[in-house]
Amino acid sequence: MNKTWTRRQALWLMAGATGSVGLHACVPSGTTSLDSTSRSSNLVPATFGINPWIGQAPLHIAKAKGFFQEAGLDLSIRAFATNLESVPAFLVGRLEGCTAMPSSEVVTMASQGGNFRIVGVMDLSSGGDAILARNSISDIQSFKGKQVAVQKGGLGHFFLLQVLEEVGLGESDISILDSDPEVAARAYEAGNVEIAYTYSPFLEKANASQSDGRIIYDTSQKPTAIIDLNLVTTEFAETYPEAVQAFSKGIFKAQEFLKTNPDEAYAIVAEPLGLQPNEVGEQLKGVLLPDLETHSEMLNNPQSDLYLLDALSAMAEFQKTQGQIDTVPDLASFIDPQFLDIT
Repeated sequence: MNKTWTRRQALWLMAGATGSVGLHACVPSGTTSLDSTSRSSNLVPATFGINPWIGQAPLHIAKAKGFFQEAGLDLSIRAFATNLESVPAFLVGRLEGCTAMPSSEVVTMASQGGNFRIVGVMDLSSGGDAILARNSISDIQSFKGKQVAVQKGGLGHFFLLQVLEEVGLGESDISILDSDPEVAARAYEAGNVEIAYTYSPFLEKANASQSDGRIIYDTSQKPTAIIDLNLVTTEFAETYPEAVQAFSKGIFKAQEFLKTNPDEAYAIVAEPLGLQPNEVGEQLKGVLLPDLETHSEMLNNPQSDLYLLDALSAMAEFQKTQGQIDTVPDLASFIDPQFLDIT
């Protein structure tokens, strides 16, 4: 398979057509998986929306190996081309959960009155997102007056502005060529732009193909800039807390399987992402998959540099200054660490 997939391309409030990939049958209009799935077994049925992103690797492994079912969850997957497309179905209750939802979109949903819980962290980008620059661009300060290829309103846009802010620059100091990550990478590759934001798998190809350039800044330098979160509806969390715990158990067991059986794990993940197994291993180097201990630190420890509430609050303040949200929501009320108690 040679297809490539886009990831988290724009904020949910921008329009997008829903596209689903049949890893499992999609839930019919007006129903949820709780209505449409037989209750004859002891498993709790649920449908989660996912996007084609390397950080979803543990989910694909847990699904394929039956780890969710072992823990008591009959998980169906509805795949969308981007996070954006899954949000409407989630907010109206046609999905019980969404996985790997970027923090910027979570903040936006919270500011619009979304009724959900943050129950875990799927991944942190650690080099999987980056800004490419030609060698004539010596540093970030040199971005001033330059054109940057990035999708306006998308997560990369926020990342770029945060990077610019570190050196005292803002959006008015650059011009934006509105391009999705794949197009931006191709434009950089072809020499049509000097600076571009993109992510895996487009990042690696563009960086290798353009000899007159390099990665000038990536998310390994800002580890909490791009955090992908796991969400469930409040109704599902309150009605089936054991099923949410089962999801967490499945994810953590899959992380261990990835460590102990990498070849089989890569093969499992490769198929739904349209990659070769060796490409899965390479792309996983650009993300951090937080284990149970790191999860506990992120959700429970205000003294930690990884504390999730701090990262979300900073994102919310940033989005407010950019005019993307009107008010900063009470983000603490959305974070629910109880489902990490999986002993």
